[in-house]
Amino acid sequence: MKVTRPMLAVTAAAAAALVVTGCGSGGGTEKSVPATATGSLEHLAAEVKCTPDMQTDADELRQALCKNADGKFILLTFATDRGQREWINGAKDYGGHYLVGRKWVAVGEETSTVTALRDTLGGDIEEGTDHSVHEPSEGATHSGH
Repeated sequence: MKVTRPMLAVTAAAAAALVVTGCGSGGGTEKSVPATATGSLEHLAAEVKCTPDMQTDADELRQALCKNADGKFILLTFATDRGQREWINGAKDYGGHYLVGRKWVAVGEETSTVTALRDTLGGDIEEGTDHSVHEPSEGATHSGH
């Protein structure tokens, strides 16, 4: 599967919407991670008790907006492992928090959202790169000392 810029743009826009609207709470004590879930987008959504609002329904990628007690997130499924990894590698440039399973990803604005989803779906958490934070240039001055 070739990841196209329009696919990334749609997902980036959805992730940006999550940033603007915020996400729910989470946190708590550390639990053991269950075996990573598998199945269709609808099956994964049912596992975390959300009704998916489908945004993309293509052969290579399916994407839905979801909301449950843990917050708002984007749920995606992929036709291939390679397509999934290519998508993640491109999407992580837009920031966010990614819960990654086999041929699926859940994207949340808050770490607490994907951590709570992990309690049900299993998987691995990956972090995107926040390009909005800039380090001062070498030689730049600042006040406050």
